[in-house]
Amino acid sequence: MTADARFLAAADATLHAIADAVERAIEGSDVDADWRLADGILEIDSAGGARIVVNRHGPNREIWVAAKSGGFHYRAVDGRWRDSRGGGELGAALAAILEREAGLAVDLPALAAPAQAG
Repeated sequence: MTADARFLAAADATLHAIADAVERAIEGSDVDADWRLADGILEIDSAGGARIVVNRHGPNREIWVAAKSGGFHYRAVDGRWRDSRGGGELGAALAAILEREAGLAVDLPALAAPAQAG
């Protein structure tokens, strides 16, 4: 399997895991929110006006997060998605963003990245 194929498979699995966790969180709360996943782009919207976008970025082999609080890039480091600037883990950072901006408490599983990104 090529590095590109490994990245796409891992990124898609990550996006699906996030979508599943968001769906569970919405069902278990009274937060009015919705999500959609298509073509490597996950959009999460709340009735309060929050929009968080999580997408794969193939050319850089990264997962990008866009939110009111900023834009963040995560790359594969030692089997985890790590922030390219601060080194934080995608799942923990995204859970904090969802709580802060959409009022949605999401329990994200460990989000595996390809062991070798390049």
